Amino acid sequence: MEPEILELESFLPYRLYRLADTVSREFSRIYKERHGLTRPEWRTLSGLGQQGTMSATELGEQSAMHKTKVSRAVAELERRRWLTRTPDEKDRRVEHLALTKAGLAAYREMVPLAKAFERELLARLSVEERVAVVGGVAALEATLRQS
Repeated sequence: MEPEILELESFLPYRLYRLADTVSREFSRIYKERHGLTRPEWRTLSGLGQQGTMSATELGEQSAMHKTKVSRAVAELERRRWLTRTPDEKDRRVEHLALTKAGLAAYREMVPLAKAFERELLARLSVEERVAVVGGVAALEATLRQS
C-alpha cells in the first residue's frame, strides 16, 4: 500500500495561506511606496488607527503577529514619532500604545488607498464570485471562532 500524499496545491489551508500572502504582498506595495512601511508596521499602524489605544499584546492578537514582530514595528513607528508608549499605572509591564498626530495623519492617508485596493481586488470577480468569497470567508471565520 502506497503512503497517502498531500497535494499542497489543492489543500485548502495551504491555498488560503498562499492567497492571503499574495494579496498582502500586492497591497504592501502601496504602503511601502507611500511610507516605506513593512507589513508588521502597517498592521500596527492600522490596528492603532482603528482601535485608538492598545497594548502590544492586544496588537499581536488583533493582527495575528508574533510579539517579536510587534515589538520591532512599535520601535520603528516610535522612532518615526508616529506612536507613543504610556506605561500602565497599575502594571508597569504593560504599555499603552497610541498614534501621534503624525501617525494618525499617515493612517488617515492610507485608509482611502486601502479601501480602493479592496474595491479593485473584488472588482476582478463577478458579483456571484464576490458574494461567494465574502460569504465563505465569513462562514470560515465564524466556524473557527466557535472551536
